[in-house]
Amino acid sequence: MRAVRIAFGVTVCAMLFGCTGVPNVPINVPLGAERSRLASDGRPSEASQDDMLVGLAFSGGGTRAAAFSFGVLDGVSKVTFNERGRSVALIDRIDFVTAVSGGSVTAAYFGLKNRAALADFRARFLVRDAEEALNTSVDVPNLMKAMSGGVNQDVPFRNWLDANLFEGAKFSALLTDRRPRVWINATDIYNRTTFVFGKTAFSAICSDLAEYPVAAAVAASAAVPLAFAPVILETFPGKCRTQLPPWILKAADNPNASPLLRSYARGVRRYNDGSMRYVKLLDGGLIDNFGLSGFTIARESAEAPYEPMSRAEGVTLRRILFLVVDSGRGPQGDWAGKLDGPSGAELVTAVTDAALDANVRASYSAFEANMTAWRESLVRWRCGLSRAEVSGLLGKSSAGWNCRDIKLFIGRIGFDQFDPVRAARLEAVPTRFKLPVGEVDDLIAAGGEALSANATFRAFRQSL
Repeated sequence: MRAVRIAFGVTVCAMLFGCTGVPNVPINVPLGAERSRLASDGRPSEASQDDMLVGLAFSGGGTRAAAFSFGVLDGVSKVTFNERGRSVALIDRIDFVTAVSGGSVTAAYFGLKNRAALADFRARFLVRDAEEALNTSVDVPNLMKAMSGGVNQDVPFRNWLDANLFEGAKFSALLTDRRPRVWINATDIYNRTTFVFGKTAFSAICSDLAEYPVAAAVAASAAVPLAFAPVILETFPGKCRTQLPPWILKAADNPNASPLLRSYARGVRRYNDGSMRYVKLLDGGLIDNFGLSGFTIARESAEAPYEPMSRAEGVTLRRILFLVVDSGRGPQGDWAGKLDGPSGAELVTAVTDAALDANVRASYSAFEANMTAWRESLVRWRCGLSRAEVSGLLGKSSAGWNCRDIKLFIGRIGFDQFDPVRAARLEAVPTRFKLPVGEVDDLIAAGGEALSANATFRAFRQSL
């Protein structure tokens, strides 16, 4: 009867009153004339200084994902290799981190603090109650709020992240020439495409990314539908001299472009042409729970074989490592063993998990195929260069250089690497931003162990 009363209350609210909620208020600022430029995510890189490209992708999953990805980072910090007679820590060679939802908390803090993040991330975030400022009750008023757009605004979570972790940091702290480059991913629910907090999207809306709070981007990436109202960005069409990159305009009207690339390009064009006053964002996992779409788009839009790297980086490169840290859950519940069910909340969870898992598999397969094709195009381009061109790009003699010497290592690190009992225990950890300390430490330990045992990572280490 209680469920019936709740449903009745929500229905009456929706029909009679519209249940209009209070939306989030956009806090992004216009792009000043002195900052207007061609929309681009390119920036100077340290990658040309060595012969490897190391990338990580952190999935969503609340504190479960944040802790597991942190355990992987901690494991990476323990790996060193010899380079020209000196010991080098692999964690200092991570070039790129892309993340969604809970994983974006770890990624953003690592991007701001680098290896220093390992010292206090557990104490400052993982074992804290990041839900203490949120309304998490399951009752009629909250269900009405959920139906009207979302129970929580972004301000409480954003303020909590700033007070306890990010200390008011803005994207200017991430837009530097040092490693790692960090992509925080959300979902543009109008265009139904990924939204990367980067220069391409912000230049298109004529907004200053450097002044945008890191905590606000993380809050958008983790804005679970109904639990949170959409995070909103205001567009400022005509307020800057930004020109969209040619590939955006080309892909938007190209019927032969991939659906992923074309959808993204059309969305960015709408940001810029005045047809969208506001961009509304929710959890990045709705589109791609691995956060791989941004890199796939970057490759599909590339006009040169070495992009998104520079020519010099393309020639120097010998190893590519990309690990996806998957904190997703396996099948849950016991309804598959009986005639009735799932129903109610269990049905919602089952349908949501089915959709997310399908997107995840498609995203990973597309990424893997894209990376393989990238390696092949790099080899063809490199083998077509003259020795003089190679020497010029290397900045030294090309003696001993092999145009085909590019090794690609792509792998996934997940709970299913463990025995069934431990895997089930890890998968059963709820998707919350508040977990018992024991579960947090179990997840951290599991991340380090899964990394060490991962076949792809072991092969990469042997190649060093």
